[in-house]
Amino acid sequence: MIRLYDTAMREKRLFEPADDKRITMYVCGPTVYGRAHIGNARPAVVFDVLRRLLKHSYPEREVVYARNITDVDDKIIDAARAEEVDPSVITARYEQAYLEDMRALGVQDPDLAPHATQEIGPMIAMIAGLIDKGHAYAVEGHVLFDVASDPDYGSLSRRDREAMLAGARVEVAPYKRAPGDFVLWKPSAPEVIGWDSPWGRGRPGWHIECSAMIRAHLGETIDIHGGGIDLVFPHHENEAAQSRCAHGAPLARYWLHNGFVDFGSEKMSKSLGNVVTPQELLAAGHKGEVLRLALLSTHYRSPLPWTEQLITQSKATLEGLYRRAADAEPGEVAAGVLEALADDLNTPLAIARLVQVESAGALRASGALLGLFSSTADEWFRGDGDADVDARVVARAEAKKARDFATADRIRDELRAEGILLEDGPQGTTWRRA
Repeated sequence: MIRLYDTAMREKRLFEPADDKRITMYVCGPTVYGRAHIGNARPAVVFDVLRRLLKHSYPEREVVYARNITDVDDKIIDAARAEEVDPSVITARYEQAYLEDMRALGVQDPDLAPHATQEIGPMIAMIAGLIDKGHAYAVEGHVLFDVASDPDYGSLSRRDREAMLAGARVEVAPYKRAPGDFVLWKPSAPEVIGWDSPWGRGRPGWHIECSAMIRAHLGETIDIHGGGIDLVFPHHENEAAQSRCAHGAPLARYWLHNGFVDFGSEKMSKSLGNVVTPQELLAAGHKGEVLRLALLSTHYRSPLPWTEQLITQSKATLEGLYRRAADAEPGEVAAGVLEALADDLNTPLAIARLVQVESAGALRASGALLGLFSSTADEWFRGDGDADVDARVVARAEAKKARDFATADRIRDELRAEGILLEDGPQGTTWRRA
C-alpha cells in the first residue's frame, strides 16, 4: 500500500489508481529560457522516485508519466529578443540542457513530453468550451477566466479570495471583470510569436497550457498531479478551476507538492540570483548521483537547505554503499526501504534503512528504487579512468619491486595530493578518487 500526502485534502491518503490497467501522472516541467538550478531539479528527482515506486508496486499496470515543456512564455520572448534570434533557438538550447542535467542526476526521461507550442489546437478548443459554458469571456483580444463563475475556486490552496488576490501577481487591467480573473489567451504583436484564433492572433496564458495538454494526452482526470510548492497558487489552483469547469470533473485525484531548496533563508530563485545549477556542481567535480542523494536526504515536502556539508555527507554515504554493494546482482527490495517509500516517499528513512541492509543483492535492488547504483563499483571509485594515474601506479609497483621505497612513497604522496587514494592488496594495487 502506498500512502501519499494530498495537498487538496491536507492529509495522507491511501493511493488507489482509478484504472486497473494504467496509472497517470503529470508533473509541471521547465520553462526553457535559462539553465535549471538545483531547486528546479528537486521535483524532477522526487517524482522520478515516485514513478519508480509505482512501477515496482503496480507491475501489472502501465505507469504513464508526462512532464511538459513550456516553450512559449514572455521570458522566452525577452531572451530571444536580447539575442536577436527566434524563440525556438532559445527553447531548443535550454530544453536540451535541462534534459542533460536531469539525466546526469539519474532522472529517467518521461513517457510523454508535450510542448506548449505543439498543443495550441487543444488549448484553443478548451478556451472556446469555457466561453460557451459561461466560465470565460473575450475582450479586446484577450480571453479571461471568470473566477466568480467557479464556486470551488480556492479549494486547492485553501485561500479566501482576498488572500489569493493579495498573494498573486495580479495584472490590473480595465478589461477585466474582476482583478483575480486570469488570462487564457492574450494578443501578440506582429513581431512576437503567435497563432491565429477566434479572438485574434495571440498566444496562450501559462495556466491553460497544462490543463489542455493533460486532457489531450492523459484524459480529463489523472491520478497524480505534481510540482513545486510554489505552483499551488496560482498555477495549480487555476489549472484545477479550468479543468473542473471545462469537463465537470476534477483534474487530479491526488495533488503532490515538494518544498523549496534554499541557502538557509530564501528559496532558490533565478529572480533573486541566489542559485547554483547542476551544471556548475557537476563541473566542480560532484557526481550526479551524489547530488541526487542530497536532494533525497530530506523529506520532499520539507525545505531543503543546500550546503557543502550536505554534499560531503551524501558523497560519504554513497561511497560506503558502493563498497558494500560492489557489483552484486540485484535481489529483492528490502522490506524496510519499500515501507519507507510507500509512506509518502519518506526518502530520509529509506536511506537510513538502506545503509542497514546486509545483503548486497538486496542493497543494490533497494538502491535502484531510489535511482542509485547507476555505476559499477569500479566506475564509481575510478571515475572515467586516467591513463596517467594508471602509469604512475605501475611505476610505483616497479619501484617497490626494485626496493626503491623512496620513489614509491613519493608517487603515493603525489597521487594522494591530487585526490587519488591507493589500496594495496593481494591482487596488486587499485586506486580510487577521494
